Amino acid sequence: MPNEPTQAADRIVAELFADSRRANEATLKTNAQTMSQVAQRVLACCNSGGKILACGNGGSAGDAQHFASELVNRFERNRRALAAVSLVTESSTVTAIANDAGYSRVFARQIEALGRPGDLLLAISTSGNSASVVQAIDTAHDAGLNVVALTGRDGGDIATRLGADDIELRVPDQVTARIQEMHLLIIHCICRLIEDSVADNG
Repeated sequence: MPNEPTQAADRIVAELFADSRRANEATLKTNAQTMSQVAQRVLACCNSGGKILACGNGGSAGDAQHFASELVNRFERNRRALAAVSLVTESSTVTAIANDAGYSRVFARQIEALGRPGDLLLAISTSGNSASVVQAIDTAHDAGLNVVALTGRDGGDIATRLGADDIELRVPDQVTARIQEMHLLIIHCICRLIEDSVADNG
């Protein structure tokens, strides 16, 4: 039948949208209040003269860069700039560290250089097991930074590394694509809450 490929494609798309809706509902159920806490934590850090450092690999690197750019520039409205640095974008630095110390150190070494007590690390890993992100968290703690972690599945190794003052936003799904979709939505929610708070406080 000439329309069978189209029907199959339509079915796949419908299934993906349905899976995304289920992930969306499950993520909201477990993270609604926590997103507000993260927004407050990020704004408090910036208001006290601190900065946000963000890291992740692959799609999570894109999310880290996206979050930093939204804070520095704007999300949906003009407001004062907020201090944020993506640790994934300096290619010379990343490749030098990877070459000299191994890839697992690419974020940790930058935190050693840039992190100061009172700063906040946004650590993103869909599996919760990324070695470079785990080492970033350990180094952040050593440098006096608190951590906000975006994870998925069961939280992985990252969930076991977080301290009492850290916050985890976990997507309760097993599929990487669904976790990435929810991470982006979480980031947008946090940015919206931050901008609303900045506008409310002038």
